[in-house]
Amino acid sequence: METALKAHQDEQPPLQAENFCRKHEKNKLSGVKKDIEKIYEAVPQLVNVFKIKEKIGEGTFSSVYLATAQLQAGCEEKMALKHLIPTSHPLRIAAELQCLTVAGGQDNVMGVKYCFRKNDHVVIVMPYLEHESFLDILNSLSFEEVREYMFNLFKALRRIHHFGIVHRDVKPSNFLYNRQLKKYALVDFGLAQGTPDTKIELLRVVQSESQQESCSQNKPHLTLGNRAPVSVTAPRQIAQQSASKTSDNIGSLSQMQIKQGKEGKEGSVHHSVQRSVFGERNFNIHSSTYPESPTVKLIKQSKVMDVASRKLATKKMIISTKAVNNGVARKAANSCPAILTCDCYATDRVCSVCLSRRQQVAPRAGTPGFRAPEVLTKCPTQTTAIDMWSAGIIFLSLLSGRYPFYKASDDLTALAQIMTIRGSRETIQAAKTFGKSILCTKEVPAQDLRTLCERLRGTNSSCTKSTSDVLTNPLHEPALATDTDKKVEFASQTPGENIQQLRNSCHEDVNGLEIKITEKATDLKGWDRVPDEAYDLLDKLLDLNPATRITAKEALLHRFFKDVRM
Repeated sequence: METALKAHQDEQPPLQAENFCRKHEKNKLSGVKKDIEKIYEAVPQLVNVFKIKEKIGEGTFSSVYLATAQLQAGCEEKMALKHLIPTSHPLRIAAELQCLTVAGGQDNVMGVKYCFRKNDHVVIVMPYLEHESFLDILNSLSFEEVREYMFNLFKALRRIHHFGIVHRDVKPSNFLYNRQLKKYALVDFGLAQGTPDTKIELLRVVQSESQQESCSQNKPHLTLGNRAPVSVTAPRQIAQQSASKTSDNIGSLSQMQIKQGKEGKEGSVHHSVQRSVFGERNFNIHSSTYPESPTVKLIKQSKVMDVASRKLATKKMIISTKAVNNGVARKAANSCPAILTCDCYATDRVCSVCLSRRQQVAPRAGTPGFRAPEVLTKCPTQTTAIDMWSAGIIFLSLLSGRYPFYKASDDLTALAQIMTIRGSRETIQAAKTFGKSILCTKEVPAQDLRTLCERLRGTNSSCTKSTSDVLTNPLHEPALATDTDKKVEFASQTPGENIQQLRNSCHEDVNGLEIKITEKATDLKGWDRVPDEAYDLLDKLLDLNPATRITAKEALLHRFFKDVRM
């Protein structure tokens, strides 16, 4: 009886776990089913055209579904439906759509087929590319496949950079790869920005509106002598006109265009709760704060401060700060005089002068681990070079067999982790070139990229390293530490797995353990013969100075790709 009871108790936890998994899977499926029903409700035009199968992707600002379309020929075609969340700003949606229509459709850049809109719900229909998970195939890719992968990524980046598009979120999950068909597609332009000479008209409007917004937040409104506020014409009308032009070029099954509704409104997006649209700014601030109908934005009189009042406030602030002793917190105000100098440099405290400084507004979009140094340090001028840095991180993951290569919870830790690879002195020197000063309490030498990647992957280009040495020294990971005493985390297979792979390539006979060098060489798939050109390109991609970082066009001409067909 006791034995039976004990057996029943032993069986219960696995059964509970199995039931929990089944319940979780059931809830997940029912949740996806509800989401599909909501899309059909929100955009009823989809019902007669597409049959939505499943959800294949979900992000902060959109969800992607796999659907099939019934063609006139009688066959079905798979499509990817991207449903943008209603809180996304219409201008941002139109800009993404224009990027897809102008730059997409060739050179490994995803194009767009149709676009549907109902009130504030927008669905972009794109070709579906069946693809593998980067993490699943990372350690099974041959060196030649990696070279082709990077070549096609640079082709896509060259294409969008030619049109003055900065993607700002280049990562493996945004570069789809079908290994069997050898097809590639750069997707998700939701965070894209334009260069000063961008050919995407709406990206120019997005940039000018965001700049005006940051100026209005950081600077007091200028008023004339009679306190009449200066009127500013909103750029929203320009965006709406451009959006209509863009959607005219798209053949839509429902003949829908991105334009204003019948009542002259853009859906309920203006009545939604304010939230950050793509990381660093809230584009809804104008629509939720100011009335939409007039073309002139009025400023509340209670918040208006004339020039004389500001001068008086500044004078009072100077007097008050002189009277306060050192160590006592000074008043934190936007009108803090510029003549005060910081006295906390290279110390373990932050003075009131630094605390009262206005926070710098700079783009910070992207995925942690792929942000360039100029993004981490909030450099206001960001170019297409940030995409090339992200491509360099992808290349680093491919060469080392580790993904994600960097994992950091904040920007300072991410910067410290970059220092462990590229060197603290080099990072500090590069930051000076784009007007940033970095203080590092400890000097960290730069790593040799070849040595680093070979240690992490567990290979050696000369094949002279004895397997016995590897087995007796299981720590393939280099001793990397940041100036904040935080260990750099690499998420992939452990060194023990590399050792197990080596043991699997051995066999025992009567004389003991015999190493089969030939078997291991064939398993390496070319990783024992990585040329110096690969690490030279990696070094140029991970150039800490964005001004000298290699471009996509230059990367395609690099000698690393001399045998790759265009």
